Amino acid sequence: MILMMMSSLSSPSSWSVPPLFKSKPFTGDYRPITPAGVPFCRGVRASSDVPDFLSADWLESRRKKPDGPKLNFSAEEAVEYQLDALKHNDQPHHDYGIEVMYRFAGFDPFERSAYFGPFFDLGQFERFRRIFHHSTYRVLLGHKERKVLSCLLVEENRFKQRVWVRGNRPEEEEIFQFTMVQRVGGSWDGYWLTESLLNDGDAFSGGLAY
Repeated sequence: MILMMMSSLSSPSSWSVPPLFKSKPFTGDYRPITPAGVPFCRGVRASSDVPDFLSADWLESRRKKPDGPKLNFSAEEAVEYQLDALKHNDQPHHDYGIEVMYRFAGFDPFERSAYFGPFFDLGQFERFRRIFHHSTYRVLLGHKERKVLSCLLVEENRFKQRVWVRGNRPEEEEIFQFTMVQRVGGSWDGYWLTESLLNDGDAFSGGLAY
């Protein structure tokens, strides 16, 4: 009797698989499981169309990094390039000219800077940008006319230029002085960067919230 039972257990034909674990033959038609009511789409990509409320070239303009110092610029060319950027400040996008100025700025972003005269914390671009919208410096944004008053090579690697600027508002004009410094050594070796941009008047006599 015992031998008969052992014989039946050892025979593969006597084994049975519970219905729960039986698998259906693969037919090649694979359909992934998705939540009810949600269609499955293959190769879906997010649309890169520009929203209607933005200009057609908005996306491309944001991809473009602001221009900055160039090794082949002389000190005069570096000043002129920055002034041109401010004259067309909102091209290709709002405050692009100020972004160019920030790339030319030669201050340490981790220390307070006398770029505008008084010592300000300019490590954040937004603070730098706000000062250009101050009543004194805003004359540079979209200005209509300018004239170089004087140039002086103070030292071999230091250059100053005074510029008269007429803004796009009635009777709006100011005089500014650029101080450019040519770096020696490091990653900016040979480049002319802006050490300061000063207004001839008392620009911040009433204080400044930036």
